[in-house]
Amino acid sequence: MKIVVRRYAEADRQALLGAGVHPVLARLFAARRIRSAAELQLDAARLLPPAQLMHCERAAQLLADLLAHRKRLLIAADYDADGATACAVGIRALRLFGAEVEYLVPDRFKLGYGLSPELVDLAAERRPDLLITVDNGIASVEGVRRAKALGIATLITDHHLPGDALPEAECIVNPNQPGCTFPSKALAGVGVMFYVMLALRAELRRRGGFNGRPEPNLAALTDLVALGTVADVVPLDANNRILVAQGLRRLRTGLAKPGLTALLRAAGRAPAEASCFDLGFVLGPRLNAAGRLADMSQGIECLITDDDARAANAAQELDRLNRERRRIEGDMLDEAVAVLARLADPPGATICLFEPGWHQGVVGIVASRVRERLHRPTVCFARAGNAELRGSGRSIPGFHLRDCLDLVAKRAPGLLLRFGGHAQAAGLTLREADYEHFADLFERAAGELLPESERLRVVETDGELEAAYHSLEVAQMLEGQIWGQGFPQPLFCDTFAVESQRVVGERHLKLRLLKDGRRFEAMRFNALEALPPRVRAAYRLMVNEFNGLKSVQLTLEHVET
Repeated sequence: MKIVVRRYAEADRQALLGAGVHPVLARLFAARRIRSAAELQLDAARLLPPAQLMHCERAAQLLADLLAHRKRLLIAADYDADGATACAVGIRALRLFGAEVEYLVPDRFKLGYGLSPELVDLAAERRPDLLITVDNGIASVEGVRRAKALGIATLITDHHLPGDALPEAECIVNPNQPGCTFPSKALAGVGVMFYVMLALRAELRRRGGFNGRPEPNLAALTDLVALGTVADVVPLDANNRILVAQGLRRLRTGLAKPGLTALLRAAGRAPAEASCFDLGFVLGPRLNAAGRLADMSQGIECLITDDDARAANAAQELDRLNRERRRIEGDMLDEAVAVLARLADPPGATICLFEPGWHQGVVGIVASRVRERLHRPTVCFARAGNAELRGSGRSIPGFHLRDCLDLVAKRAPGLLLRFGGHAQAAGLTLREADYEHFADLFERAAGELLPESERLRVVETDGELEAAYHSLEVAQMLEGQIWGQGFPQPLFCDTFAVESQRVVGERHLKLRLLKDGRRFEAMRFNALEALPPRVRAAYRLMVNEFNGLKSVQLTLEHVET
């Protein structure tokens, strides 16, 4: 592993300083290609207009026609945080518009991902006139065909990459479909649904649908949009940063949905101090726990209720599921580490792992943890019934995981029963008997696509942080900003003497570090290896709260080896 420092243009830093930006932020923003303070203005008026999103206005016209004739709408959701928040945005907005709308979310253990023919058959029992997919559907060619055969129209809202053929739906809204020139390709599924609802409101306004009554305030949904966007780890380009900033503002000012407020409180977090960390590592995992271990409808109900008591009960159950998920994850990770200890060192281009007792709802998290440890594209598998395995993969920068799976599928037709996803995350299903064959083909394909030079982990940091800025005020200022994928949270680096270190909580190291006569309290989570007397480390400046008292803490993310 090698620690490097991000470069920035000094002219950009000076321009930001001249506009009154804090010196630390000026350097950080310049390193993230921000050239002027105007780019830091995250007001809603700067959002890209829905008219630029291909077929968004057509979707609005389709929905407006159906609303006018009191047709039945059914949302086909997904079982992760992005899909759950997208479903909640659709349910809340459409009901505000007067629609008769329900939702259906597949059981990931029985039906798998997306609008499958089996899910369409379940949906048909509710006799909908229109099926609306959220955060899925772009690959559901067979599912849409089944819906059409049953006389059910389909509207697909998705953000995943399309396959070779598009479904024959009435309308597809996806910034990544062929021909769409929408500048923000990074919209999450919840962002796409939010845009469709914005377009629908404009269409209803044009038709005089709000004469004599106030228009629904769709800005009230941005807390849900922010959660789904950060939790799905999509790049935080300028448009997504606006959406997240608007949502965080609602959380901090007490205007959030009861379910989000209840989830934060269940986790011991203060809504008034909500940050991107809370969206990605507090709310997101608790919401995802429902889809991983139980039924995501529990999470969706938490998001769509306006009753504080129901929200509190749902949040407590989601918090319980998340604790159970962490326990299962810890056991699976221990097993994965034991398997890895028997593998060749150094590993090849990829890691594939399968243990018969693994939980298919948690393999994605384990793949992520293994990827972090070994810096290799990793796919972890669990049994899914019918002699099949369901795998979840995580990638590394510079390696497009879905494209690699597509190459494997082309070289071995029929090997992958289903697959799909992004550059950095993907899912697949195959027969258990084909596991070794897949692992071999995946390794070969990745070996061709992933040069040896890309296999060295390079950790980008923001360099040293001057001693004067190791303060609670600066740590709180950093926590209050919008950070995420593509606009990374600040990561500093420095060389320290290790004064003391001890294991706490069975899995973590508590450290006291020294530099230039100053002591720093630090933590290294999920790592038990003792550090040498002197280390060069990449760290985050964090706010630690204990017994109501707040202090600065360094969180060591990487140690140069």
